[in-house]
Amino acid sequence: MIALLEGIVRGLGVGSVYALLALGFVIIYKATRVISFAQPALMLAGVVLVSHLAGPLGFWVALPLAALLTAVLALGIERGAVRPMVGRPAFVVAIITLGVDVAIRVVVNIFIGLDVRNVHDPWGLDSWRIGALQVQQRHVAAFLATALLVAALFAFFRFTRMGLAMRAAADDQEAALAQGVSVGAVFALSWALAGALAAVGGTFATAGVSFDGNLWLTALVALPVIILGGLDSLPGAVLGGLGVGVAQELVATYQNDMPWLGGNVSVITPYVLMLLVLLVRPYGLFGTREVERV
Repeated sequence: MIALLEGIVRGLGVGSVYALLALGFVIIYKATRVISFAQPALMLAGVVLVSHLAGPLGFWVALPLAALLTAVLALGIERGAVRPMVGRPAFVVAIITLGVDVAIRVVVNIFIGLDVRNVHDPWGLDSWRIGALQVQQRHVAAFLATALLVAALFAFFRFTRMGLAMRAAADDQEAALAQGVSVGAVFALSWALAGALAAVGGTFATAGVSFDGNLWLTALVALPVIILGGLDSLPGAVLGGLGVGVAQELVATYQNDMPWLGGNVSVITPYVLMLLVLLVRPYGLFGTREVERV
């Protein structure tokens, strides 16, 4: 029972990271109808910025500053590489973001160097003891930070003028333009938000551990998360991320009891879940079902 509870807590912490990364993918997709493959590079850039800034400034200053700088980088990508491609097929724009991802990671790897780095977070691998239950502080911090950011995002989309404009543009860009909404500003803000979320998510993914240039692979787990939850669903990204994180950690906890599955089966758990969900709901658990009239 203790192993089960500890696995769930770890899963919520890991799933919080997946949820933040998935939110970035979904925000860009809702605004532009393009899946941005530049998210892994933005995550890596944000984490490297935190690792360099945390030494002189401290973690609590470095994290929001790195998120802001990563948002500016994402805004530059949107302005320089994506905006000129407006009107082109979504597949072409997605390939461009893939090229941008590779280019940014090559540059960022220069600042990582040959040694592993860390983000100097205040938790490390410290744990709390709750009876027989051992809970790592970094997982609790990741979950609480994700909860605050998700609440802030949903309040932003619900109660602010720009949030309402983003929702209108996501529903119908032409109608939004007719009502005076600046769709270009919506595109820019969606990229900036996604960049900031990638930086925060990556930072919590590396809290308590070191990282190297292969960190970007973590962001790939967000792809089955958004497909599982629904490409255009923000709640689906959050619930899908948490669900995948819990499932992955529980499989890792009990995989020794199932030797016939082989080792490291938890690595493929997100993709297995994605396939099972797609067999039942092709648009994801919370995705919008598209109906075409002929």
